[in-house]
Amino acid sequence: MLIIADSSALIAIATCDGLDLLLQVYEEIKIPEAVYAEIVAPEKSYADALGAFLVGRVVKVQPVQSKFISTGLGRGEIEAMSLYNQISADILLIDDQKARSIAEQNEITCIGVLGFLVIAKQKGVIKKIKPYIQRLEDSPIYYGDELLKRVLQIAKE
Repeated sequence: MLIIADSSALIAIATCDGLDLLLQVYEEIKIPEAVYAEIVAPEKSYADALGAFLVGRVVKVQPVQSKFISTGLGRGEIEAMSLYNQISADILLIDDQKARSIAEQNEITCIGVLGFLVIAKQKGVIKKIKPYIQRLEDSPIYYGDELLKRVLQIAKE
């Protein structure tokens, strides 16, 4: 399976030390240039680790699909959705609620970081998702308490 990823989701996965999981769950990961530029900016957390992980996985999107431009989304989100369609990806890894809603309205299959962790557990790639969620809770990245509880229930933890 081919997954396209957005910047906030990649930063969250790096934060919970899960980058290696992506390639254990999905055969291939690609990101657009705009997402790469966002996550390797010097002020971004995990810029070095993400830059190294994404070598050979950055794709130029041309042209950006006009249906996404007027949505008010960021350049990275727009390019991620366009790339998904351009290369017929299987799934878009994205956490931003507005962007995800627009993607789903355009028949783009989406998954968030927490859903990805559940799948990693279901596939036997990890034994528990709680340690990954704990790292996210200890970081500046915010997921609602109710959502985290629900995810742990789904994972039977």
